[in-house]
Amino acid sequence: MEAINASEYKTISEEEIMRKLETCEGGLHTEAVNDRIGQFGYNEIQEVKKNPVLEFLKRYWGPMPWLLEISIVLTLILKHYTESIIIFSLLTINAVIGYLQSRNSNKAVQMLKKKLEIKVQVLRDKKWSLLNAREIVPGDIITLKLGDVVPADACLYSGGLSVDQSALTGESMPFEAMPSDIIYSGSIVKRGESKCIVLNTGVNTYFGKTVELVKVAKPKSKQEELMLTIVKYMMYLGIAASIIVSVYGIYLHKDILFILSFIVIFLIGAIPVALPAVLTIVQAAGAMELSRKGVLVTKLDCIEDAASIDMFCFDKTGTITQNLLSVVDCVPFGNYRKDKLIRLAAQASKEEGMDLIDSAIIAYAKECGYTFNYENRTQFIPFSPEAKRTEAVILEYGEEIRILKGAVPTIMSLCDGVDGIMTETINQTDASFSEKGYRSIAVAVAAAGRTHFAGLLAIADPPREDSSRMISKIRSLGIKPIMITGDSTPIAKEIAEKVGIGNRILRACEFKERSREEQLKLIRENDGFAEVYPEDKYQIVKLLQENGHMVGMTGDGVNDSPALKQAELGTAVCEATDVARASASIILTQPGLGEIIDAVDVSRKTYQRMLTWVINKITKVVEVVILFTIGFFWLQDSLVSLLGMSLLVFANDFVTMSIATDRVKSTESPNEWNLRNITASSIFLGILFALEDLLIIWIGTYLFRLSFEQLQTVVLLALVFNTQFRMLIVRERKHFWSSRPSAYLLAINIAAIIAFALLGVFGGILPAVNIGVVLSILGIVLFCVPVIDVMKYYLFRCFHV
Repeated sequence: MEAINASEYKTISEEEIMRKLETCEGGLHTEAVNDRIGQFGYNEIQEVKKNPVLEFLKRYWGPMPWLLEISIVLTLILKHYTESIIIFSLLTINAVIGYLQSRNSNKAVQMLKKKLEIKVQVLRDKKWSLLNAREIVPGDIITLKLGDVVPADACLYSGGLSVDQSALTGESMPFEAMPSDIIYSGSIVKRGESKCIVLNTGVNTYFGKTVELVKVAKPKSKQEELMLTIVKYMMYLGIAASIIVSVYGIYLHKDILFILSFIVIFLIGAIPVALPAVLTIVQAAGAMELSRKGVLVTKLDCIEDAASIDMFCFDKTGTITQNLLSVVDCVPFGNYRKDKLIRLAAQASKEEGMDLIDSAIIAYAKECGYTFNYENRTQFIPFSPEAKRTEAVILEYGEEIRILKGAVPTIMSLCDGVDGIMTETINQTDASFSEKGYRSIAVAVAAAGRTHFAGLLAIADPPREDSSRMISKIRSLGIKPIMITGDSTPIAKEIAEKVGIGNRILRACEFKERSREEQLKLIRENDGFAEVYPEDKYQIVKLLQENGHMVGMTGDGVNDSPALKQAELGTAVCEATDVARASASIILTQPGLGEIIDAVDVSRKTYQRMLTWVINKITKVVEVVILFTIGFFWLQDSLVSLLGMSLLVFANDFVTMSIATDRVKSTESPNEWNLRNITASSIFLGILFALEDLLIIWIGTYLFRLSFEQLQTVVLLALVFNTQFRMLIVRERKHFWSSRPSAYLLAINIAAIIAFALLGVFGGILPAVNIGVVLSILGIVLFCVPVIDVMKYYLFRCFHV
């Protein structure tokens, strides 16, 4: 016996299903159950156990760790233990953060496993017994009733059920299942009782296939790509300079340890040692800001990735809409008025039950001011699959009145006096509701031997109050909104148009039949897709990513979880299932969607802070490499000692972490890491700073006539002062005076300048220089700030930074 997709059973009779599953009305025999457990496994989600120690150690393996580890080895050889400890600490911090993030991302699978930890009545060897859902196999006969979670894909064998499948399929209306209909694992029974034949279990179920997608879903790490590209550019420059200096050093017959020390200085200067830590700190600062706005961040790297999002996919049910059925229209017929129709429908509804339609009618009646009094209701007959209607008997003015409520054809067939004109009017109203994606509920009244058609109620899942505003704001930020829903096409079109997404909605089947190029064109030219499955949502997100788009995704159900995990900004709404929350990058803690705008805004601010750090770092590397290379050819010695380089790393990399708190502005369009342009503009800036440093060296050598050891102190001070003022220059894309930096950033800058100025004057660990020399260096750097800033302004405009 082989597993068959549950949808293939839809065209097969119950007798044929039993034959294929090799079962009978008395249930499976124990021997057959054991055989099937051996063949299909238990009804659970299998997970490969990983060694946590090995998973952690893998964080020390890869291009970025290799470069840092080479630096550690070289600094140990040269007995420069301070640098070794600093680099190793940063590497370990990055490994710990990456490991913790990886563990958090696996929570989705754990949540999905818990969903199957339920009990179910199973018929085996002609006896009923209560078993764990884990133990059922294909061919088992089970019973389901009100409130049960469906434990596997199953076919109804007898009776009828009203099933809420919204968390799985995105379908907002309950599915009225009759014998031979298929229901899916993970859905919830809202009404009725039925015997069912288990079709598929575990990973072969609709639910299980979603789990498998959650396991494999993973967006390409833009953060890792960014770091490696920056490292690559910097290493090219550092290695080239090391080769040039080494060749010239050999020509000068310099000691091999001296040359090796010089190479280490270039490596330390070129490798962005603090980049992982800075990126984490900047993202953590963004996460903290979002938490104050009611957004919980579960994956830190989404804070930076979200800045580049240009496509945002929205699930409909429970995200754009309330996932709460409501009466949206009410049309009375004959002599009945609207208020009378509402009262009749409410009397034929049960407040205590779990019926979604009854709950919607009662809620609407309360909104209309109807006071409930069921004392005059003498009988209530809940919906049954056979009758296909709900009935209630009430006493009104001493007369018994029977109220009927159900589907339009069923109720119309029971009414008297419905002539051709009235039939046409009812059908037109029903068709009008259907075009808008509403479900029509008919109400009739039986009294004095006649049954009168009273009217129609339109049931729908209405949009959230803030959905339209949020979609409008998303568009204004340069992001295209797309609806992706499992609901029907008419409903999707109605809701999408109401909230401002648009009405160009295609059915998923029209999309899947095309080539990848045509699929991408359809996504870009249309406003969304309806009647999609979880794998469709996942594939749409992945297709967009493979074609250069950065994608956001919202959702609340199990069906959304693979796409939520795959997207750069997977957003679980407030009422989302545990599975969706565990799969998402961020979780909204307040009803509504307004916090999505906050997430995009904060992410774009985070991008600006990170961009400032990257420009500052590249400029500094270019400055140091050019300065040290020319300085070696000029003075035939290293302009900075290894100890001075340690202090420089602290001043440049650690102090600049204060950028995480800088005051920045969000952009009105998606951000993109164009590292080619960023690097080009930074190289020009680095050359300007290097020329400034060379001027200071000339002044120190020929005007102040400093010793070489004092000159090294002057060079260190110049580099430190430049770093602090460069941060203030490059943090602003316009002129540096266009905006005020954060108080913390400014305080750190001033503190670093004062600390190193005092170090230069009093010496101790460095040769001291005259206070006049220190002030002269500071004055030259200050004088060059507006000059370099003007050049920066035109460079950034030229390279579109």
